[in-house]
Amino acid sequence: MVKLSPQKLAIPFTGLLNAGVLQQQTLNRSASYSGVGLHSGNRVTMTFLPAPPNSGIRFRRVDLEGKPEIEARVENVVENNRSTTLAKGNTRIHTVEHVLATFAGYGIDNAIIELDANEPSIADGSAREYCKLIESAGIVAQEERREPYIVTAPIELEMGETVMTLFPDDVFKVSCTSADKEGRFTQYYSLEITPKTWERDVAHARTFCFFEEIEFLIKNGLIKDNSLENAVVIREDAVLTNEPLRYPDEFVRHKVLDIVGDLALLGRPVHGHLIAVKPSHAANCELVRRIAAQMRKPLVAAQTFSPPPARNKPAATGAEAGQAEDVVLDVNGIMRILPHRYPFLLVDRITKIEGNHIIGLKNVSANEPFFQGHFPGHPIMPGVLQLEAIAQVAGVLMLRQIENLGKLAYFMAADNVKWRKPVYPGDALVVDVELTKIRGKIGKAKGVCTVQGEVVSEAEVTFMIAEVI
Repeated sequence: MVKLSPQKLAIPFTGLLNAGVLQQQTLNRSASYSGVGLHSGNRVTMTFLPAPPNSGIRFRRVDLEGKPEIEARVENVVENNRSTTLAKGNTRIHTVEHVLATFAGYGIDNAIIELDANEPSIADGSAREYCKLIESAGIVAQEERREPYIVTAPIELEMGETVMTLFPDDVFKVSCTSADKEGRFTQYYSLEITPKTWERDVAHARTFCFFEEIEFLIKNGLIKDNSLENAVVIREDAVLTNEPLRYPDEFVRHKVLDIVGDLALLGRPVHGHLIAVKPSHAANCELVRRIAAQMRKPLVAAQTFSPPPARNKPAATGAEAGQAEDVVLDVNGIMRILPHRYPFLLVDRITKIEGNHIIGLKNVSANEPFFQGHFPGHPIMPGVLQLEAIAQVAGVLMLRQIENLGKLAYFMAADNVKWRKPVYPGDALVVDVELTKIRGKIGKAKGVCTVQGEVVSEAEVTFMIAEVI
């Protein structure tokens, strides 16, 4: 693994920068901290490292073979009951929200968080120790520009007892009300998040729980390192803590801390005013998904209302159609979306995605496993596999949408199927698919396969989007 020096990563700078700067930011040097994870109880050493521009925040498990990394993005969230858990393959990182809140609060865009266990240290239940790491490492500006997302229209969310509304604003502001189910310790707090207000007004707020919850949490293995050292415990009307409350409204400020951390999973800063009542990690992450959906709308609208291509332009044929366009997704990108693998992955690249239209390419090699038994003396690609290629390309179009990430597209039906010409080894099969209808979880698409500009097969396919069981 090549390690870049901070000088190659950033423009030297001393101190904590303002969130309003135009450039991206990273750390000036590495810094480490050791402790115990709240939910796992595992000892862990955590190291913050500088990272190149546009790489975002990444967690790296140095205790696992290959040192796998997980991007801090909402599509990698797998659990958010009492904390936020990220996963990629068999690699997991639990309770990431306090660390992410620290980077977001200070306006740090790019960093690597190395861990030798599956959960950052809970420390004292706040972000205080993480702030010390950032201050020790220092922050530097990078050459690439920061691109915050400016909310364009209100986003509303109701989930159980949680109500959240995100309004357009020139800055990032949070107004939050917290309370338990019985309305105890109802608190309200509102502030604009900047590096100064983050460190002074939010970062030191500790996590808290109710006394009656502790027994359940311990019996169900949900906490393994809980004490007054790393959490504030509420018993009836009493507050149990090993030190006085750090803020008179510490509980709601910790809720704001969690919001800042979970919203960092968008992958870029947000400009908007969030009003939240009884927030939760599940609702925070769902709000991120809805923000991401709003981010995509201008692109979809531009594609929908853009003028059609000039009709007098000669169309690319065969392999040209697959190579003339820029590669939108290579095979690695496709495999991050589709569950299919060799020998049943029947699309090598995606060359175009425009609104409800997608084009994929399958290079039919003489080494395809189906040629061994499908007319070996006169090898041709089975028509049903061309139909499967149409379904897979349609699946890429649907499953890449943020609301469908991590789900599966089940092939339900095929209509008006026609096989017109044989496909031979060496052919470049261009799969052109248009989504014609989507209602709830059911989608329909029309696909046409061509070789050298000639139609070899076509079909209308129906599929269902479903959760992974």
